[in-house]
Amino acid sequence: MASLLGSLLAGSPPTTLGLREGALAACPDRPNCVSTRASDARHAIAPFAFAGRADVAWHRLAAAISGTPGSRIVRDDGRYAHAEFTSPALGFVDDVEFQLDPAARAIHVRSASRLGSYDFGVNRARVEALRAAFERENRR
Repeated sequence: MASLLGSLLAGSPPTTLGLREGALAACPDRPNCVSTRASDARHAIAPFAFAGRADVAWHRLAAAISGTPGSRIVRDDGRYAHAEFTSPALGFVDDVEFQLDPAARAIHVRSASRLGSYDFGVNRARVEALRAAFERENRR
């Protein structure tokens, strides 16, 4: 019963994952998504800035993701990554995508819950925690 409930709460990966016309998808009109590409305050969040080599920054990002409990990198091609983050209590899954933008010296991010409408700020808090871990990796 617990695994059935867990799989129901995990949901299915959305069809909007991946790059569309060279960019991450826009957030839906729900408060459970943040994106560096959003223009409205409810969804907008800053990209991860970096100096130096883009490939080094990308490896720092992978380390920050891997160091987060409940994370799993599903896809990583060196310029785009998709990770799943599973909540420990109920097994809700959030999809977090990253896009490397070497010209802007930035990594764009989109983090969204698969199910429900409101996430109590979890996606925004996760991105900020990943940013902090990314910056800690930079100081090593």
